[in-house]
Amino acid sequence: MKKQRFKQIRQHATASPASSAPAPQAAPSVEAFSFGDPTPVLDHADIMESLECWLNGKWYEPPISWQGLAKSFNASVHHSSAIHFKVNILSSTFVPNKYLSLATFKRLALDFQIFGNAYPEKRSSRTGRLVELKHSLAKYTRRGRELDNYFFVPGWQQEHEFAKGAVFHLMDPDVNQEVYGLPQYLSALQSAWLNESATLFRRKYYKNGSHAGFILYMTDAAQNIKDVDNMRNALKDSKGPGNFRNVFMYAPGGKKDGIQILPVSEVAAKDEFFNIKGVTRDDLLAAHRVPPQLMGIMPSNAGGFGAVEPAARVFARNELVPLQSQFLMLNEWMGEEVVKFEEYTLGNMEGKTA
Repeated sequence: MKKQRFKQIRQHATASPASSAPAPQAAPSVEAFSFGDPTPVLDHADIMESLECWLNGKWYEPPISWQGLAKSFNASVHHSSAIHFKVNILSSTFVPNKYLSLATFKRLALDFQIFGNAYPEKRSSRTGRLVELKHSLAKYTRRGRELDNYFFVPGWQQEHEFAKGAVFHLMDPDVNQEVYGLPQYLSALQSAWLNESATLFRRKYYKNGSHAGFILYMTDAAQNIKDVDNMRNALKDSKGPGNFRNVFMYAPGGKKDGIQILPVSEVAAKDEFFNIKGVTRDDLLAAHRVPPQLMGIMPSNAGGFGAVEPAARVFARNELVPLQSQFLMLNEWMGEEVVKFEEYTLGNMEGKTA
């Protein structure tokens, strides 16, 4: 019995090393994968195109936020300046009359450039004779269920319905709906917002003072600990009126890199502020189709942007004339000439036209 048990133990001892040996692992292989196709950021908003303009029962809501366009107007200096430039040029060629004043026309032109819509309201006397044309703010004007009815909605539960046929709708057409117009610069709004974000980041960066810090790294053995204390006090006293002072340090037997100044952050070398400002500026000027030399922008190259006068003439032909043609449609609706423009000319210093 003892022999049989000893035999079993011996067999188990000889078999255990083989059973405890690790199983051979598979050789590593190359695995290929991808991150997927590029997806646009605004892809989730495609469903909104099917809704077009929402009808709330009385009037149609705009396809995009007019409040957002109004806020974005001052997001970038190149965005607002280009719009003001086009409005000023258009207003300078307008001929005021007893029905439409220059101030009213300029408000209509500004609304048309920002929102792609302008609403001149016809004010008539009791006998039906035209008295004047007034301006209705495009930000708060809505188009009714019947497209020739218009409402003025400045706030919650504040609405005014215009008389039927009293409002003319000047609109820049959209490809997705025909109720409201849309401005032509929508594709450049991302650049305007990026320009604003870069400016705000740089402003906050300088405001919190992170750009001014550094670490004084000293490895040389000082002859006297008072030398280190004097260096510390000299750096502390360099603030305020005593800033930009020179500091002298004598270290006998010191090495070249014994004293180093390590900046905490190098904003000039690590951020893309100037590149972002330049690229977004070009995007905005391309969207507004305004030559940079007419905007007062300083060229970054030696050749410059070219002569100003030819650029102004091309701008007047390609941009100003089409804008004037759109406002002349108001004459067809009125049945008489209430909008008239002079020819755009460039004057010299003596007041003569070139």
